[in-house]
Amino acid sequence: MQQKEKQGDVMRLESVANKLLRKPVGTDALLEGANFDELINPIEPQKDQIDTRKYKLFVSTWNVGGVLPSDDLNLEDWLDVNNNYYDIYVLGFQEIVPLNAKNVLGPERRRILARWNSLVSRTLNRSVSTLKGRKEAKAGERQKVHPVKDGSSDEGSAPDFRCIISKRMVGVVVSVWVRHDLQYHIRHPSVSRIGCGIMGCLGNKGSVSVRFWLHETSFCFVCCHLASGGKEGDELKRNSDAMEILWRTSFPGGHPLRLPQKILDHDRVILLGDLNYRISLPEATTRSLVEQRRWNMLLEKDQLKAEVTNGRVFEDWQEGAIAFCPTYKYYPNSDKYYGCMQGRKGEKRRAPAWCDRILWHGEGMKQKRYDRCESRLSDHRPVRAVFAVDVDVRRSWNSLGSFFLSERYHLPTEQSQIIDG
Repeated sequence: MQQKEKQGDVMRLESVANKLLRKPVGTDALLEGANFDELINPIEPQKDQIDTRKYKLFVSTWNVGGVLPSDDLNLEDWLDVNNNYYDIYVLGFQEIVPLNAKNVLGPERRRILARWNSLVSRTLNRSVSTLKGRKEAKAGERQKVHPVKDGSSDEGSAPDFRCIISKRMVGVVVSVWVRHDLQYHIRHPSVSRIGCGIMGCLGNKGSVSVRFWLHETSFCFVCCHLASGGKEGDELKRNSDAMEILWRTSFPGGHPLRLPQKILDHDRVILLGDLNYRISLPEATTRSLVEQRRWNMLLEKDQLKAEVTNGRVFEDWQEGAIAFCPTYKYYPNSDKYYGCMQGRKGEKRRAPAWCDRILWHGEGMKQKRYDRCESRLSDHRPVRAVFAVDVDVRRSWNSLGSFFLSERYHLPTEQSQIIDG
């Protein structure tokens, strides 16, 4: 079957190419020196056939606490659209639905993910006339985004973003948005979901991982929700979940494409999510240091940093410097940490912690920003990071090859979008 499909693709390529050059159908003249097999499954290029472009990557994680967003929820500050537009947005959510038995064991509630995607699309693709500091444009006119020398979008262009991946597992969601013109250079998208929750397999905890190629560089993004709990020793459960995710996650690969199958086999890897690591200090001490904004003293007792330093998890991973308040746990619609209000009987104590984190692995990435956003929607604050990423781009070896790899001829050899809902 695969051989027949490949032969069909070759015939299509021959037919289109012959028409372009006004050759009779079936002529062999064009075939001399043209390797159509390489056009369908290009061989790995040599270093002297590669250029490097830089792209701007926005990554964010947000535990939304099972809160259904209103139709008018403003995401502009979170997605930073008033100041910048990025080439790629990778958005990870946790608890997109409440983690009750109905949602863990029952069918997916697709409308909730659809609403979040609608809000993101509306924010990223809003009219250029509302952008602060942008060049003036005619009312209602939408300009096309063109790549510039370093690969990033034209500073004066209107936004035009497409969702290429949006997948969920119970409450964990990862969604990937790219500039419209970049979608023609995205290949081999794939998703892997790992449940680490109840009975060690259900999806109330675990990960949704996505991978794809941009030009000649592979990316993998792992959105996690690890084991909760503030008792001594609970950090070991989180370590176990993380190792289980890294070990069990697998993507399609094998002959003839030889695609990487494991997370760390990819060129650029980013892990984001509610990792749930706490601060190993008495609650009263933690609260006092938070009030004094003594971040360095708190970070010395941060469980994630301690586990990484001691070699128990995330070996060779990197994280940017933390210079923001702990992101958990708040009263909803409030700036007050949970448990700080007097007279509330029966409420569980939750010491503040940096539960929400973004890590990366590999070369070719430089973090430009690592901060939190002040949305009061849930008991967590979203965390976001901006990276400058190097991407290998194949030089066009001839005009025919360039045409078939351009947006004017998008060969549909595989599904280019993976979207739930």
